[in-house]
Amino acid sequence: MATDTPSLELETAAPEVKRYQRQKIAVVFISSVLSLGWLALLAIVLGGCLGEQYTALVGANAALRLLASAATLGITLELLTLPLDFYSGFLLEHRNQLSNQTFAGWCWKRIKGYLVGGVLGLLLVFGLYWVLWVTGEWWWLWATAGWLGVTIVLGRLLPVVILPIFYKVTRLDDANLLDRLKKLTEGTTLTIEGIYQLHLSDETKKANAALAGLGNTRRVLLGDTLLAQFTPEEIEVVFAHEVGHHVHRHLLKAIVLNVFISLAGFWLVHQVLMASAQMLGYAGFDDPAALPLVLFVLAVFGLTLSPLLNALSRFHERQCDRYALDHTHNKDAYRSAFTKLARINKSDPDPHPLVALLFYDHPPIRERLAMAD
Repeated sequence: MATDTPSLELETAAPEVKRYQRQKIAVVFISSVLSLGWLALLAIVLGGCLGEQYTALVGANAALRLLASAATLGITLELLTLPLDFYSGFLLEHRNQLSNQTFAGWCWKRIKGYLVGGVLGLLLVFGLYWVLWVTGEWWWLWATAGWLGVTIVLGRLLPVVILPIFYKVTRLDDANLLDRLKKLTEGTTLTIEGIYQLHLSDETKKANAALAGLGNTRRVLLGDTLLAQFTPEEIEVVFAHEVGHHVHRHLLKAIVLNVFISLAGFWLVHQVLMASAQMLGYAGFDDPAALPLVLFVLAVFGLTLSPLLNALSRFHERQCDRYALDHTHNKDAYRSAFTKLARINKSDPDPHPLVALLFYDHPPIRERLAMAD
């Protein structure tokens, strides 16, 4: 655990930091455009022809046709974006001295992602179409209820099943630090299963922390990179910020909002399918070959809402920053913690306002430091 305190004044980002952040955002933008373009091509131009090919390949069985459609979509999208993911997630991170990950480590994590994400993705796709086939024109209502159930289940499983597949997670064993942190939960009604160390250092030099889990799986995760470089006072600030998410009920609010967004998104998909499925060459609104059209509509809907959702997320993060300041009563530790985060993670403290509006779900570091004043 670090004991040094950096200068509380954060300098303007160096040119290489600005360049790094521009390149990361450019990859996100290009990847989104390519993915949307490919989805549009599959959904609008090739959909009917692909449906005929699936029938010729596996017959008229709806489940097999859905499997063929999902496999085609998943494999082609992965091949399209894999070079960009490798450039952003491996090459750029090493070029900027932010990664400890070997090439073999990157490949193995990617394979685990395929295994976990592929299974979850197929379950979700088959669950969605099962609802669509069974409930008919009211499928979008039932799909929303199903998505709420999935959200709750995954929220409970994330820290205890999914996250340990990708990272080593161990209980924090620093008794003095644990005592300091647990005092910050007094009077908050926050019941956490434990405080854990998330071993990020095998992969990255970046520091991070999170509140994860629902019910009896809720826990606070502190990156080992953060624990190694931050003072106890700075760790208290970061921990208090995570407690703030609980106190302000951000997780519950996010779940409720997600239900309404899902309802609107599935309803919109239904309207598009009913209006255009047969016109585009599909057998009907429940044709498995129309899966790219379903995902295209959801993707466009999600991108349209993303600036508003990012703004809401930034508001929540500011609430948690204020909570951390009010409950640690340590302005200097707050300033030094966020200054360290900016330097360690090579964050741009002064992004262009349009970039922050469109891409940032946390306030820029300079704004967060200003709150301490």
